[in-house]
Amino acid sequence: MNPPRDSVEESDEDLMLRVAAADAGAFRLLVERHQHLVVGTMARMIGTADAEDIAQQVFISVWKSAPRWRPDAKFTTWLMTIAKRLAFNESRRRSRARIVPQAREEGAIPEHEDASPVPDEHVLHLELQQAIDKALASLPEKERLAIVLRRYEEMPYEEMAAVLKTSVPGVKSLLFRARTALRQKLAPYLRE
Repeated sequence: MNPPRDSVEESDEDLMLRVAAADAGAFRLLVERHQHLVVGTMARMIGTADAEDIAQQVFISVWKSAPRWRPDAKFTTWLMTIAKRLAFNESRRRSRARIVPQAREEGAIPEHEDASPVPDEHVLHLELQQAIDKALASLPEKERLAIVLRRYEEMPYEEMAAVLKTSVPGVKSLLFRARTALRQKLAPYLRE
């Protein structure tokens, strides 16, 4: 019998090699390590309502593709490439409609009970977050994913380039265009 493996010290690549041999325990560890990254990215790309379902599809693809996986690139790059494909497919399935994340739907800002003319800080924050979500959702897919990977997931440019199948200058160009568009869309909020 093999000695127990210390999962904390095992790299993603080592775990993936075990997953390729149908090791469900190694798969569970990979899911636990990366579910926050995948669900968070999906929530920002397609909305929170479907984020967990699409994230589950990402991990099902990982399981099914494991026998063909090769450690040519960092595991998270490969994982986020699968996530990108599924997010883009879901976006296209929705007829390329720009989806505002469901956590902050229209009308989600609470009404003032005291009818005072000065909104409280919480309501202003919710309104700003709703505007940011709407502006982000209006970006083209690749620009939106570039912003999500850099701003929210803090992914390095090199890894982003691999996920987006472009060069590092290409990533920087996507980010520049996306940030410019976001600044324009959020200009009314930035002036205050």
